[in-house]
Amino acid sequence: MATSIHPTAIIEDGADLGDGVQIGEFSIVRASATIGTDSVIGSHCEVGYGSAAFTERLTIGPNATIRSHSIVYSASSIGERFETGHRAIVREHSTIGRNVRIGSLADIEGTCEIGDYVRIHSGVFVPAETVIGDYVWLFPYVVITNDPYPPSDRLEGVTIESYASVGARSVLLPGVTVGADSLVAAGAVVSRDVAPGTVVAGVPAKELADVSTVQLNDGAGPAYPWRRQYRRGYSVEAIEAWQREFPEG
Repeated sequence: MATSIHPTAIIEDGADLGDGVQIGEFSIVRASATIGTDSVIGSHCEVGYGSAAFTERLTIGPNATIRSHSIVYSASSIGERFETGHRAIVREHSTIGRNVRIGSLADIEGTCEIGDYVRIHSGVFVPAETVIGDYVWLFPYVVITNDPYPPSDRLEGVTIESYASVGARSVLLPGVTVGADSLVAAGAVVSRDVAPGTVVAGVPAKELADVSTVQLNDGAGPAYPWRRQYRRGYSVEAIEAWQREFPEG
């Protein structure tokens, strides 16, 4: 695919575009941005946004898809096959892994660590100092917080470990750890750590059960850990590993 830059787009001197990059109408690529091969940036986006205080470059890996009206700040590192919805924001000094999807109107506030194959749905708020492992799901309108005494200058980041699922409209309070393979039910308010492999629900959230006790409605077997029964969109290597882990799945 040949490189294509719309006539209304602005590409600043110093921007580094890989082969096959597509830039849409009225988008701006700042001098600090490096965009990998075969990436697509929609209309009205700004990539590499920042000030003179951000001395590090923004690097985005190959095969990214950044949809219209999204803003990606400078001074972050983003892996291959990054994907956003519309009007998403990713702020500075964040590290984002491979094959990460960020939904429309999601806000990644910067100074975050996000692993590989993370799925962040529409309207999710991820503040500074958040650490997210691999293969995590954050469903629509999850709110993560980091200020235990708002307003204050003391930040306590949330940690979400690999394979955890956080249900829609849940709130995670400052400093909590959501353990690997756990499930936070929709609408929960999590004020204390969630043990790995457990289900929590309610306000405040309380432990209900081990995730392995949650059954699919059609009687096909356990629903969790979710990789037992949901594998769409993942790499062949990951799926093969999960099949060995759960041969009955």
